[in-house]
Parts: sequence; structure tokens; C-alpha cells
Amino acid sequence: MAHSENKESQATFGGGCFWCIEAVFDELQGVKKVESGYSGGKISNPTYREVCSGLTGHAEVVRVYFDSDVISYKELLAVFFSIHDPTTLNRQGADVGTQYRSVIFYHNKSQKTEAEEFIKELQSEGVFSSRIVTEVSPAEAFYVAEDYHQDYYENNPSQPYCQVVINPKMKKFREKFRENLKD
Repeated sequence: MAHSENKESQATFGGGCFWCIEAVFDELQGVKKVESGYSGGKISNPTYREVCSGLTGHAEVVRVYFDSDVISYKELLAVFFSIHDPTTLNRQGADVGTQYRSVIFYHNKSQKTEAEEFIKELQSEGVFSSRIVTEVSPAEAFYVAEDYHQDYYENNPSQPYCQVVINPKMKKFREKFRENLKD
């Protein structure tokens, strides 16, 4: 008898430095794997240095592989919008440039619709004091970032960026989404 696989879906998000976004999604129940990478630009196989130049058009993003029977796309959207500022154009904190833009790369029509409706809900409820500028675009080629960017927070917890920028985000995230965390 064939073993039925859980339904694995993909989601792609950019909201500033991919180290922050990856660290958060990695801790969620139903998330199988998170890869840091680049998407949305005009050159193939960009390097971190090229993306940091701001000239490639790529954003730092994470591709999230998840079991949609355990966590929904809408739940991923809720986490995404709680861990970055979607109202600042091409910037997150001290990170400035198009590579740090708030972006959702949808993988199908249903993700597009859900993302657009979620943004409308946040706007109408006044969750953010400024207008949401998150780009919603079709998923394009995804280029996996260099090995040293994968699991960066987990592998470099004492690095200053992790201590100063990621730790406070992780604390806030863990408090807000306590029930959704892996054991």
C-alpha cells in the first residue's frame, strides 16, 4: 500500500534581511524547511554582494516549504506581517534598498487572492498607521543564497546583528505565536 505524503506547499516572502524572516518561519509547526535566497530581479544566480549592491532588482527572500494541513497560508501571512514593517518602501530599520523591500511572491492564484485580501483587511482595520506598501507579485526564479546564509540565526546566535536585531524580533514573535511553535 502506498504511503500518502502530506501536502507540501511553498510560500515566498521578503521583508528586510532574510536572516530575520528565516529564523521566525523555522520555528513554526507545519513548516518543513526554510531557505534564504534571492528573487524578483533581472540576473541569474546572483551573489550576496551583487544583491547588496541594489542593482540586481532581487529582494532577499525566504522560501517556506510547509504542510498546508498543519499551517495555512493565511497563518503564514499573519506571521509575516507581524515580524516586519510593511509600510516602509525599500527599507527595514537600518537596512535600506530595493533588496529589503516588503514582498510576497505568490505561487498560485489562491495565494495572490489571499495576500491581497489580507492586506486589505489590515488596512481597513488600521493595524498600521501608514499605508501598506508590500508588493504582491508572481513567484519568479528563486536562487538559493550561499550556504553561510542558511540557518544564520541558529548558527550565529552571538553575532552582533543577531543579538541586536533578530533577538528582539524573536522574543516578540515567540510571545505572540506561542501556540504555533514547534516543540
